[in-house]
Amino acid sequence: MPANTSPKISAAIITHNEEAKISDCLKSLSWVDEIVLMDSHSSDKTREIAATFPKIKIIERAWEGHVRQKNHAMSATAHDWVISLDADERVSARLREEILEVMKNPTADGYSMPRKVFYINRWINHCGWYPAPKVRLVKKALAKWEGVDPHDSLKVDGRVEKLSGDLYHLSFENIYGHFRTIDNFTRIGAQEAFKAGKRANILDITLRPLFTFVKMYLIKLGFLDGIPGLIICVLSAFHTFTKYDRLYTLQSEPKK
Repeated sequence: MPANTSPKISAAIITHNEEAKISDCLKSLSWVDEIVLMDSHSSDKTREIAATFPKIKIIERAWEGHVRQKNHAMSATAHDWVISLDADERVSARLREEILEVMKNPTADGYSMPRKVFYINRWINHCGWYPAPKVRLVKKALAKWEGVDPHDSLKVDGRVEKLSGDLYHLSFENIYGHFRTIDNFTRIGAQEAFKAGKRANILDITLRPLFTFVKMYLIKLGFLDGIPGLIICVLSAFHTFTKYDRLYTLQSEPKK
């Protein structure tokens, strides 16, 4: 590569009914060379809003799960380097400048970045939610989304270095949104765990939620995040309880 010539970067995003969030996500990516938005047949104005942005390619594809959908989106990009985001994430100004600087002379095959969550009108600094580094900028040929739905992670077959600029995550507009996510994620998580042959017992249902709360609130210093931190830790314990309760219910159903 000629001196002072940075590689082109694509962005990959998956969406479904994200009209309230997609605009700010795309604005934070105005500096990339291409944006691929893979939409799973939204019924709102997600695609219409996205179509107003330059350098964007919109692809409709039926939902196949978080992992497969993100791999499809990444494979549809045109450039060697890809930054992959969710619709409720934004690249901070500091992270953008850091990426542009490291891309002048990349020394790794992938880059992780701390993700900072905005929850109930404040940024969360503890609970195990921060810095919570996520690999999101990768050489496409060496990277692949892996994991068990709904929990995915971007794996790189090569060297990964850390960036310090924050990736902002505006995940829940309110507590009710958090409950909806818990309902959705625990349902998918229990089904996937059951398919994988995992089983739950009474200790999973009773002790795992307690351990989750203690770890997040005391060990991970969630109490320093005030009332929002307490709510996060309580709902995370409830998430754990619901997942294992649903798994227990699945394994207890009579075989057809």
